[in-house]
Amino acid sequence: MPFVDIGPHRIEYVVVKGESGRYTYFRFNREGILEIVVPRGRRVDLAAAIRGRGSWILKHYLETSRSRRVLDKDSVMFDGIQLKIVFEESNEPEELLPEPSRGEVIVRAADPSRVRELVRRWFLRESSRYVVRRAAELSRELGLKYKVVDVREMRSWGYCTKSGRISFSWQLIALPQRLRDYVVIHELSHLVEFNHSAQFKRRVAAVCPDYRERESELRRIIEA
Repeated sequence: MPFVDIGPHRIEYVVVKGESGRYTYFRFNREGILEIVVPRGRRVDLAAAIRGRGSWILKHYLETSRSRRVLDKDSVMFDGIQLKIVFEESNEPEELLPEPSRGEVIVRAADPSRVRELVRRWFLRESSRYVVRRAAELSRELGLKYKVVDVREMRSWGYCTKSGRISFSWQLIALPQRLRDYVVIHELSHLVEFNHSAQFKRRVAAVCPDYRERESELRRIIEA
């Protein structure tokens, strides 16, 4: 894989063809690899593009390096704690056995490729239990009403519609409770402020005075 050296850091990258025919931009994917997205049908001087964005690349590389992953090859985050995945090959019915007190989760399946799916099912159950209970509690405390709350596959931690439906990521249970609560409060607040205006932030801050710190922590967690 090609790489670029910025200061003492060797940063691997891949080149991706973008949808735009005009712009080159940079991003880090979930594996922590720098992606250089180039316009289709145009030649790009990669060295010049990298030099021009060197400070941005280094800043975000360091942030990504400090990030925590929900699901890695050997571990999974649950309730903010990294649990070691202990895979046991078995032709018996698949099962996943959480052992938080021992810092591990046992996964029994015919092939390691099944680990993610079994974790997904586990998280769906646990996230749903948490969301149904906690959204009801916090909405009562805040004097707000939603129509439906659910858990689903999505690329963000939560989403609120103007019709009053609130959805949360199946991975929500991976977060420590203080961050889960923040996500729920954030989405409930959208029931009355469907934006991220100053008024919205004041409403969130009234319940979570340290919401900026929680947001910063949330950005350092990489979803599966």
